[in-house]
Amino acid sequence: MYYFYVLKSEKDNNLYFGYTNNIKQRFEDHNKGKVSSTKNRRPLTLPYYEAYESEKDARNRELQIKRRAKAFISLKRRIIYSII
Repeated sequence: MYYFYVLKSEKDNNLYFGYTNNIKQRFEDHNKGKVSSTKNRRPLTLPYYEAYESEKDARNRELQIKRRAKAFISLKRRIIYSII
């Protein structure tokens, strides 16, 4: 089984998206500071995950969400910095 997951930083409320085949261990690794991308955002919660039978499906879901998240962040920045 593979999982797409969303972590939420309690420190800055940012979200982190990832996939794994061992969600319990990966969550522990994130909260112990073993993952560089979330090391400075601890503590983290696991508000959401989805289970998939194949690694490919979990990875595709991660990429799909990351692409949309980046588009949202880009749009948000343009709105904030635009002249109204």
